[in-house]
Amino acid sequence: MPDYRSDSVPADLDGLVTLAHVIYALHAFAVISGIVGSATVIGSFVASLPSILAVVLNYMKRSAVRGTWLESHFRWQIRTFWFALLWILVAAGMVFTLIGIPFALVLIGGATLWIIYRVIRGWLNLLDRSVMPMPEA
Repeated sequence: MPDYRSDSVPADLDGLVTLAHVIYALHAFAVISGIVGSATVIGSFVASLPSILAVVLNYMKRSAVRGTWLESHFRWQIRTFWFALLWILVAAGMVFTLIGIPFALVLIGGATLWIIYRVIRGWLNLLDRSVMPMPEA
């Protein structure tokens, strides 16, 4: 894992830290919409405008955070979105078989908890200015 110094943030990164907070807020809004609305959390997370906007912002500003401690947060946010999409596609494929429906429901439930965990953990680490774990490339 790259050695980022998370204890200090240069002035030019302050706007990007704010952007990372906005992206977590957009994802959190999508999660809350799924909880209180008629959609599932995972469905709201991958198909709602707030989350899609969040991942687009991640990709647009990813090069600006490269080499900083914020890179780990942008990667965490991007991976959360794409893995959530993967889990929903796998669950949708399982629904086509009668025996797969219960497994799909379990997968959707597990993915829902996983998404909530990743949004909360990422945002808390951002508030602490801590680096997110990143798998080796």
